[in-house]
Amino acid sequence: MSTEIAEVAEEAVAVQAKEPAEPLFSKRRKRIVSDPLNEDNPITVQVLGICSALAVTVQFKPTMIMSIAVIFVIVFSNLITSIMRNIIPNRIRIIVQLAIIATLVTLVSEVLKAYSYDMYKILGAYVGLIITNCIVMGRLEAFAMANKPYDSILDGFGSGFGYAWIILVVAFFRELLGGGTMFVGTPLEVDVYGAIGGLFGTTLQTNGLMVDSIGAFILLGMIIWIQRSKNGYVEH
Repeated sequence: MSTEIAEVAEEAVAVQAKEPAEPLFSKRRKRIVSDPLNEDNPITVQVLGICSALAVTVQFKPTMIMSIAVIFVIVFSNLITSIMRNIIPNRIRIIVQLAIIATLVTLVSEVLKAYSYDMYKILGAYVGLIITNCIVMGRLEAFAMANKPYDSILDGFGSGFGYAWIILVVAFFRELLGGGTMFVGTPLEVDVYGAIGGLFGTTLQTNGLMVDSIGAFILLGMIIWIQRSKNGYVEH
């Protein structure tokens, strides 16, 4: 009897000594989300996902749709991979990751085709290329395969939003400078150059360079320069 009491007492002590669960929004978890927005941005620091940043950013609306698609794919691929991480054989993990991403990308593509066919015609090829987007594959390999589902979801949101805000800024200025408009195809559509020209009785000329990928390169370079001058990041 005394032995049983001693065992129960030891178990009680062990339970009391057990570390408390980490808060849902602990400092570490907040950094998982915040770091990709600035200090570890997937585009401006890791230099990943550059192709779509140049290809789909001529107008703001397609860029926003692309951003939502990438966020959806990276969050849910992180979640699924993290849940399955202990049962995925190491030698075929890349194949499994690609299968997960391809399934989610196909789902996004079909939804886009069904509910926004105009956007599907513009983004169809680029949505398909999310399968080979280095940001998505990189987060699965570097984070989701080694961390729990909740942390992996946070990492997906952080990386997704870090990607999204960069390409949205590029798209905003490319549309404004290259077309003289803002938010074309949305309820907020504005003909900025037309309004300014009408106010001053003149015609403003758009910058054709911004419609080309060179314009995206220039804007992206300026964002990288401004961001790194602010956060002090230096290549090693």
